[in-house]
Amino acid sequence: MTSTLDTSRDERTLVRQAAERARAAAVILRSLTRNAKDAALLAMAGALDASSARIVAANEVDVLRAREAGTAEAIVDRLTLTEARIAAIARALRDLAGLPDPVGEVVRGYTLPNGLQVRQVRVPLGVVGMIYEARPNVTVDAAGLCLKSGNAALLRGSSSAASSNAALVEVMRSALVDSGLPADAVQLVPGETHESVTHLMTARGLVDVLIPRGGEALIRNVVENSTVPVIETGVGNCHVYIDKDADLDKAVAILMNSKAQRVSVCNAAETVLVHREIADAFLPRALAALGEAGVTIHGDDRFALHATGARIPFAPVTDDDWAAEYYSLDIAAGIVDSIEDALEHIRRWSSGHTEAIVSDSQGAIATFIAGVDSAAVMVNASTRFTDGGEFGFGAEIGISTQKLHARGPMGLAELTTTTYVVTGDGHIRT
Repeated sequence: MTSTLDTSRDERTLVRQAAERARAAAVILRSLTRNAKDAALLAMAGALDASSARIVAANEVDVLRAREAGTAEAIVDRLTLTEARIAAIARALRDLAGLPDPVGEVVRGYTLPNGLQVRQVRVPLGVVGMIYEARPNVTVDAAGLCLKSGNAALLRGSSSAASSNAALVEVMRSALVDSGLPADAVQLVPGETHESVTHLMTARGLVDVLIPRGGEALIRNVVENSTVPVIETGVGNCHVYIDKDADLDKAVAILMNSKAQRVSVCNAAETVLVHREIADAFLPRALAALGEAGVTIHGDDRFALHATGARIPFAPVTDDDWAAEYYSLDIAAGIVDSIEDALEHIRRWSSGHTEAIVSDSQGAIATFIAGVDSAAVMVNASTRFTDGGEFGFGAEIGISTQKLHARGPMGLAELTTTTYVVTGDGHIRT
């Protein structure tokens, strides 16, 4: 009979062997030309399109299993792949192929007084590990971004998307081989237990960086327990502040798009703060629109007075609401006396992802930008724009809420590090 300890040892061996194969692939990827990488990306996109029906069938297994387990519909939506969504994923790979190659870019260069030429040049990170939940589109986004930036991808998705991820990676690996590249440039982490995650997190020396993407518990586990360097992504407790000088039409449209366009994503708004001087004019329109969209308000006492009589579900706000990333048609709501009060609230409760201000006052906008300490600040625009694709990155591997190496949507440049190339002519130091 095989013991749990034996299974863990076997998985550790399998994970480390996969990491070693990824490291060997990364050596090849490091020196690839842009043309070779772009050709492989286009081949991967074409293979995904051609295998769309097969991928959807594999995804239906995951979706059925999730629904039988009582998974929330917002999470099921993140898990679901349709032919249209697969086409969009393939299109993102084609968009990546059209972007400049970051590898070899000179970040800065200069000549010293002694004649030495110094250049800081972008180079790949090496082996990039991803640990993520649901969302099988992340599997393709991560593989494509890693390939374009010259990195090998070692992917550990959640068991809820196991069939989908297996199908996607099989298709992409086949396309890589057809393009003359090593299949091990893209791998799923072997193993079915949580121990395989631990083994990936402790593969220091084989994996160069880990990027967790998912809920707060997953991210905290990786950050606190990994011996591999981590780029921390964060949950999205995003705020929309409606200033006293806001245009009402813009304010309603931005709030609705931020909250209700798609609730199962990290850049959806979870809190709205309204300046008291505009509340009487703004809230009747906003509550009508939110109510029509099926949003439930979790409001403070002053907000409750405005919600009375409105046809919208309402509950008193709690500290848990202020801190929540709902992933649902719920929003925490409050009325503030000043922009300073709004900023104080955001500084207390924000996850550092995205905050938005709606205002026609340049002074208020400047105060808000200076007072917010988040990865992205939206001015008269929806929080939903915090996204690698929307920023013109082609796709993103995650949204970093930390302050080292990368912050905000992480695209190709954020998947590189730099090397200093110093060129002399027989120079020696005296």
